[in-house]
Amino acid sequence: MSSPSDLQIRKATLCVFLASICFSTGGLFIKMIPWGALAINGARNLIGACVIGIFLLATHHRVVINRTVIIGALSLVGVTTLYALANKMTTAANTIVLQYTAPVFVILFMALIFHSRPSKTDVLTCTAVLFGVCLFFIDGLQSGGTFGNILALLSGVCYAGVFMMNAGKNADALSSSFLGQLAAGICFTPFCAAESDFSVKTLLMVFALGAIQVGLAYILLSAGIRYTPPVTASLITGLEPVLNPIWVAAFYHETISGLAFIGAFIVIGTIILYNLHRANST
Repeated sequence: MSSPSDLQIRKATLCVFLASICFSTGGLFIKMIPWGALAINGARNLIGACVIGIFLLATHHRVVINRTVIIGALSLVGVTTLYALANKMTTAANTIVLQYTAPVFVILFMALIFHSRPSKTDVLTCTAVLFGVCLFFIDGLQSGGTFGNILALLSGVCYAGVFMMNAGKNADALSSSFLGQLAAGICFTPFCAAESDFSVKTLLMVFALGAIQVGLAYILLSAGIRYTPPVTASLITGLEPVLNPIWVAAFYHETISGLAFIGAFIVIGTIILYNLHRANST
């Protein structure tokens, strides 16, 4: 296989950057849409599945169905559902940062399921992230967002499953994304029947959430990650947990406490350094 050209690398890097921007809008839209979390999750996934489905047809990408793809799809259902629920129960910053702990759960799963001995770097990463997470839960006890924090952390567990399945044998990330979003859309869209606000503003936000934050984001990521240098990809994907609470603070006026801010700094910083270390080691 020939090496990618500079133009291919620049285009791929731009796609990953735009994907991170799209993903980062999730917290703001979920906060602003006056629907229940399950209704939002159903509608956004159904729209996202339609967007990805159109892309699959346009690119003649065949949907792959196998054990790895199905497990990845089910993990994605868990991620999106728990993320939406957590966003309604705790701050957007807490939600995205606790979901961002996924690499730590990958380390734990690899050790428990595949008996892969963790390195010293793995152990240090888990310890530092665990300390940061503890600060979130101390803050949650003070602010009443403990259950939301638990759901956000569980979304990180499911996100680890997505990472592992997408990197596994016979994996197909786009197929997992399409099937997972389609399944979540079918399961949860009926909850929209219980909602009463179907104003143009609300419907436009729901459409943007599904088409941009879900559908377009996954398409851009799948297009860009192939040729983006690992170190660059690690840094760019770290934008999402930083930008997510910034959008919410700017347009929804939600802020986080000093304790949660310290926890976020520890978690995000540790995961970015861990990803950079892994990228430089490969």
